[in-house]
Amino acid sequence: MKSRFASFIMIVVMILIICALILLGVIFFEEINGEETASVPQDFVGNYTSNDDTVDLESIKTPQVIENNPLDSIESSGNNNVNVDYSNVTIDKYFYNQLEEPSKTIYKALETNKQNMITGTYKIEFGNTFSDILDSANGQNELGNYYQSAIEAYTYDNPDVFYLSPSKMYLNIETTTFGSSTTYNVFINNGSDANYFTDEFSSEAQVRSAINSIEQVKNSLVSRRTGNIYEDIKMVHDYLVDNIEYDTSLSKNNIYDVYGALINKVAVCEGYARSFKYILDEMGIPCVLVIGTGTNSRGETERHAWNYVEINSNWYAVDCTWDDPVVVGGGNLPQSSKYKYFLKGANEFNQDHIASGQFTEGGKVFTYPSLSSSSY
Repeated sequence: MKSRFASFIMIVVMILIICALILLGVIFFEEINGEETASVPQDFVGNYTSNDDTVDLESIKTPQVIENNPLDSIESSGNNNVNVDYSNVTIDKYFYNQLEEPSKTIYKALETNKQNMITGTYKIEFGNTFSDILDSANGQNELGNYYQSAIEAYTYDNPDVFYLSPSKMYLNIETTTFGSSTTYNVFINNGSDANYFTDEFSSEAQVRSAINSIEQVKNSLVSRRTGNIYEDIKMVHDYLVDNIEYDTSLSKNNIYDVYGALINKVAVCEGYARSFKYILDEMGIPCVLVIGTGTNSRGETERHAWNYVEINSNWYAVDCTWDDPVVVGGGNLPQSSKYKYFLKGANEFNQDHIASGQFTEGGKVFTYPSLSSSSY
């Protein structure tokens, strides 16, 4: 009996040992398999979130128009009844060329005074330039619409004015009436705000320092250009993809502009796109900033920004942000995915990108270049 009982005990012990070994083997296998899985990107998703905040449309909105009577105002522009002439200013930029003449005049004034605006408080004078508009029915609203279109075109044509906040720039209309005669004096200033800088900047010194910093990065890249337009576009694309981290928190400073992308090296789609244009502009390569919507691999459609570039009279799409996707599950980005949205034609690119030429609700509808049907 003792021999049988001992044999039974031994059999039970052996079974328990075997079960334990099997369990350990399963756990070990899952750990190994899990490590291998984590090293392979599980999914690539477009670098924007579901809160519609990656394209900073709030910075460009219907401007505030202030109507004053200079006889009751503490401060007058000192330039009443003078027609400030910007007609000799020559500009050839993509969105500027689509503006109506009053908007072009405002754009020219901004461009002429670009260096002055680095102070954050410089007053841009128009005098009585817009009297004919203001004398017409609903003239104030009409001029406000021209101003909005000019601001939109200016900020999308000029990524280097990253420090300006259009929401802090006020269009002032001073009206003086004597009997049946009415005269107007129009100017742009910072209103009651301390300046018209974005919230990240508070002084001219800070702005000048920021400009110097981004120009150093730009000049370094421009100095590496080869003269081969394809290679130069690829070099800029690769630099941005390799050096910028996408900000999924949407909480860091300057994530929508060139300073955040090139200096802080953290940005969202608009920061990527503005930086791409900023550098290619200096290289003399035609490049346009595009906004619209994109539908990512999860089927989520949100606001997005990218670029069109011109090579040999044909336009192609480049989405630096989506060539630098968030990799779900960890791991490194496969080289093939780095150029998934590089120099693409309409047949391929427009499957998940839809451009919109209306930057703000109720604003002017701009047009974009027609993409080549096939990719480069």
